[in-house]
Amino acid sequence: MKRTVVTALMILGIMLIASVAFAQDAGKAAIIQYTVLAAGLAIGLGAIGSGIGMGTAIGGACEGTSRNPEAGGRILTTMIIGLAMIESLTIYALVIALILMFGNPYVK
Repeated sequence: MKRTVVTALMILGIMLIASVAFAQDAGKAAIIQYTVLAAGLAIGLGAIGSGIGMGTAIGGACEGTSRNPEAGGRILTTMIIGLAMIESLTIYALVIALILMFGNPYVK
């Protein structure tokens, strides 16, 4: 069993390295493909986290305003500042994704 696992892992490792060893263009293509995948994941995960955070913040602000209408102005101001901080995560993810996509720092 152990010998089979070691052999399978060695074959898998050789298959992963073979394209880079035999053709330089294949290595560059793989880097670009992984860059596109990483950029998509960065935007997607950043947007999911921001969406959940914004929904929670807005729900809490609505609940707070309905319980205490006199504090609505202060709650609104705090909520807007909080939403800007939450949205900055998605903006940072977008900037990093754009740098990866169009700057291509890993491809020479």
